[in-house]
Amino acid sequence: MILTRTPLVAALGIALFCAPTAQAQLGDIGKKLGLRPPSQLSDQKIASGLKEALHVGSANAVALTGKPDGFFKNDAIKILMPPKLHTVERGLRAAGFGTQVDGFVLSMNRAAERAAPLAKDIFWHAITQMSFDDARRILGGGDTAATEYFRAKTSDSLTTAFRPVVDQAMNDVGTTREYNALLGRARSVPFLHTESLDINAYVVGKALDGLFHVLGEEERKIRKDPAARVTDLLKEVFR
Repeated sequence: MILTRTPLVAALGIALFCAPTAQAQLGDIGKKLGLRPPSQLSDQKIASGLKEALHVGSANAVALTGKPDGFFKNDAIKILMPPKLHTVERGLRAAGFGTQVDGFVLSMNRAAERAAPLAKDIFWHAITQMSFDDARRILGGGDTAATEYFRAKTSDSLTTAFRPVVDQAMNDVGTTREYNALLGRARSVPFLHTESLDINAYVVGKALDGLFHVLGEEERKIRKDPAARVTDLLKEVFR
């Protein structure tokens, strides 16, 4: 995934990579990650390459999700009707309100697409806060170790940042209106039970799930696929 151009070079490059023990650790980590042997690259180059990877992956994830149809046309992350409303959805479709249900689903995804760009600065700030122990765990971990690091470190900040944007977007694109209209129609269908739901909180949660899913896919690409190494530094550092 990514370590890019930020203070982590100072933290990793100066304080840590000067020590022989740290160099040995870096070599072991590099082998697991698919880096060129340390003997072929300077410690500074390796640190910069790892940071570059983190930045590229997070930027790609934000770009892929924070655009029209970034959620809606991606079946892996498309926001669907909340599970609590599945019975309502089936009843409304059976009663001839399928078009309205589809419009509501689209509006939820549009709200998530509008919020996604806020993640980039939060991700990049998290990179600057990484310690050597964090980096070692990420680089020696699984294919989505960096994604899990970001999830742990940024979920609260992202939820706080996303909520007002989603609230506004839900109003702007008509999600709240659609939701209230759907519930009103559902109440008019005999024997159809409706449940209360914080629909905005639901969209925020699903937006974060989708963002982290795409982030994980981008991390896997950079770790495994040479075509995903889109800068000269990445091509030089990763083998």
